[in-house]
Amino acid sequence: MSDALIQQSIARLVPKGSRVLDLGCGDGALLALLQNERGCSGYGVELDDGNVRACVERGVNAIQLNLDEGLSMFADSSFDVVLQIDTLQHLRNAEVMLRETARVGRMGIVAFPNFAHWPNRLSVLRGRMPVTRRLPYQWYDTPNIRVGTHADFAELAQKNSLRVLDAFGLHDGQEVRFLPNLRAGTAVFQFDRGGVSR
Repeated sequence: MSDALIQQSIARLVPKGSRVLDLGCGDGALLALLQNERGCSGYGVELDDGNVRACVERGVNAIQLNLDEGLSMFADSSFDVVLQIDTLQHLRNAEVMLRETARVGRMGIVAFPNFAHWPNRLSVLRGRMPVTRRLPYQWYDTPNIRVGTHADFAELAQKNSLRVLDAFGLHDGQEVRFLPNLRAGTAVFQFDRGGVSR
């Protein structure tokens, strides 16, 4: 699935006019889309120098920050939406960052490659690590330091008392709501802190 299709699917989950924090924003394409098409404002957080420059060239406000150091510079509920799109699998402190996402934002949206997608399972059954469009790297050169599944994230959200507002998969530009853990290359979750005081 192309980045553009993932971005369009994520963008529709973000309410118009939201103040957004995009963690691991890359070149700022998603935040630029949200600014231009949904009237959103906010910041991207990115570590890579080239991506920070690309954000500035797109007119996206970017903060250069290592996410493994946390989000202490942001107050509770300082954003309407916090995004982690293809970021969670790169973090050493994924659970801590998930909690920080819920603290800093009134709503969080995460998307990541679903390792339980059926072609990945087939590769493992054949004794090989999967290489797909969503997991395009070999085991020895992947930037992902962890793999997860749609079902794994649902359990992690429950463990951290997060209320899942929407959960589905994405595959070939389509939402997958029936058996997304098996049938989707990308897992998507929209969540908030539920009954936890803000």
